[in-house]
Parts: sequence; structure tokens; C-alpha cells
Amino acid sequence: MVNTKEYEWSDVTVVVAGRPVTGLRGVKYGSKQEKELLYAKGNKPHGIQHGNVDYSGELTLLQSEYQALKSAANGNILNMSFDIVVAYGNPENGDPITTDILKGVELTEDQTEWKQGDKFQEKSLPFIYIDQKSL
Repeated sequence: MVNTKEYEWSDVTVVVAGRPVTGLRGVKYGSKQEKELLYAKGNKPHGIQHGNVDYSGELTLLQSEYQALKSAANGNILNMSFDIVVAYGNPENGDPITTDILKGVELTEDQTEWKQGDKFQEKSLPFIYIDQKSL
């Protein structure tokens, strides 16, 4: 049995548009690819055909981080394109650093929601991106 290190939230650093984000509450990103079964003679598939790859994700920020991003975008965050760098690992503990670079990120929604009893506001910002590089 090998005792390996599991990363935790405090090991995650995210840089959005060149700025480290301290008011980050969550980040989610990934890819998916269109796939379709190929049928010919008989009733069982003969193969799997591959189509387009789609990259998408979501940032969850505190209101203050959202306001800083909006200010950098001259008031319209839907018109800006930027990269996101996500790094995790703690070199002080001997962990290797894993880095993902999301290229050509654009936000797809900008909505505000308040509920009774809220102590702060979280902004969930869905996004799409062109490519992902891992280091």
C-alpha cells in the first residue's frame, strides 16, 4: 500500500487574466467529445465515430473579485478573452506542482442572485475555452 498525498483546497492557486484570485470559492473545468456509434450490417455497432471537442467550466467568485474582473473588462465581462492558470500542490510539503492552463477563456453568462439571509454574494460564471495545456 502506498500512502499518497491528496490535494486540498488550500493547495489550489488560480490566476485569472494575469491576476491571482484570492476571493475564489470554486473552479470547475473539463472537456467532452461528441461520440456516436457507427451502425452498418446487423444490429450491433461496428465502431465509434468521434466528433468535436468541447471545453467548458465555471468560476465561483466572491462579489469583490467579480467587481475587479468587471472593472478590468470596462464593465462588460462577456466581451473579454483571457487565460486561466490553475496550479495545485504544496512544494513546502514536497508535493509536485500540477498546472493547467485554460487558453482563450470567455464567460458565457453574467447573472446576479441574492437571497434572504445572505452574508455575502457568490457569483457563478460559466465559461468556455479553446484549449487546455497541462504542465
